[in-house]
Amino acid sequence: MLSNLIGDRALAVGLPAAKRIAGVVTRLLPIPQPTLMVGPGASGRLGQAVGGFGHRQVLIVTDEVVSKLGLLKPLVDALAAAGTGFTVFDEVAPDAPIPVIEKGIEVFSREHCDAIVAFGGGSVLDAAKVIGLAAANDRHPRSLVGYFRALRGPVPIYAVPTTAGTGSEVTVAAVISDPEREKKLVIADTRIVPKMAALDPLLMTGLPKPVTAATGMDALTHAVEAYIGYWGTSFTDRMALSAVSMIYENLPLAYNDGANLAAREKMALASTYAGLAFTRANVGNVHAIAHQLGGKYHTPHGLANAIVLPHVLRFSAAEITGRLADLAIHARLGNEGESEEELADRFLDSVEALAASVGIPRRLDALRESDIPALAKAACWEADTSYPVPRRMTQDDCEAILRALLPPEPARRSTPAAKRVRKKAVAGKPAAGKKSGRRRAPA
Repeated sequence: MLSNLIGDRALAVGLPAAKRIAGVVTRLLPIPQPTLMVGPGASGRLGQAVGGFGHRQVLIVTDEVVSKLGLLKPLVDALAAAGTGFTVFDEVAPDAPIPVIEKGIEVFSREHCDAIVAFGGGSVLDAAKVIGLAAANDRHPRSLVGYFRALRGPVPIYAVPTTAGTGSEVTVAAVISDPEREKKLVIADTRIVPKMAALDPLLMTGLPKPVTAATGMDALTHAVEAYIGYWGTSFTDRMALSAVSMIYENLPLAYNDGANLAAREKMALASTYAGLAFTRANVGNVHAIAHQLGGKYHTPHGLANAIVLPHVLRFSAAEITGRLADLAIHARLGNEGESEEELADRFLDSVEALAASVGIPRRLDALRESDIPALAKAACWEADTSYPVPRRMTQDDCEAILRALLPPEPARRSTPAAKRVRKKAVAGKPAAGKKSGRRRAPA
């Protein structure tokens, strides 16, 4: 790997310069913004609009739960009324794994589709983007990983998010998973931004509390990382600060009363604002770590972000005191003129308090001590090569952050692997790691 060839010092000196150049490019790069339809019934109105565009056959990409709940009905009724054909592909699984995307590409090609409607959570939206891009270029998804790897853009893509978190309805990126290699892969291209998106709070009223919490904290992470990085612009700062204000006010409301349409609508808007912010300003160390946890343990992305966010903010705090103070003011934790240090401390404490109030755990039960060095190495590489972070993580820094996420010792002792070791020992068989008549404690 490049990091092994040029060394840690060279990375610390050379890559920030390269990323600053990339930041200038992102400020100048024309990134389309979708037309937004907002409010109860927006999904049906989007169906009417798509039906009027003259598409012959639309591929609706979704998941089994959305399909079974009947949430597609207003959309498909509108398409049918307009005489637009459609095919439903409802096999998308969490993390948008490559084998599922391959199936979606097959359906798209077989049905000769000329448009895509992504209807679901972040995994669905990202899968739809990749299906469209891969089909248009007759390429395997793996060959599109990275920035602008495709010759042709996809057919028109429209989006109906059913969660308020990823912001994928307005972003240039799609995150998919490679189960064989236990990795998350990022595909970025301005042409995969949806043409139109419907933010319909009626679709979100039935979300379980844990999903509401994790996706809401995901949106908060997007906004915060966009604001504290050094690629921000006046536009991305406005979007990020607005998103933070709306999330602090409305996430507890949506979590405690899922039927609160006003709170759901504002959370959907906050997610979109955060998406608009980070699609230019990018993300940071939280995402670098969360992507590794998702790839290795299939931890939902929003949950991983929520668990990691407080630790990374404290790690970076000395470099971003003024920015944290701004965030505190917009979260209504204080006022201008107060000490920046005090405001920053309040915001750091508030992130932990908000996460706890919506049931986010402080530790990740799946995390294993033995996996930490490899996870940290991959996270540092992703951050070094991709993100405009305010403070660079070394291998030791990242390992320390990850160790703070380890579950308590009893939880680690009760893992399936540990149980298998104990079962073998009880049965009189040699236990893994056994030495001098004693069983090695699980890592």
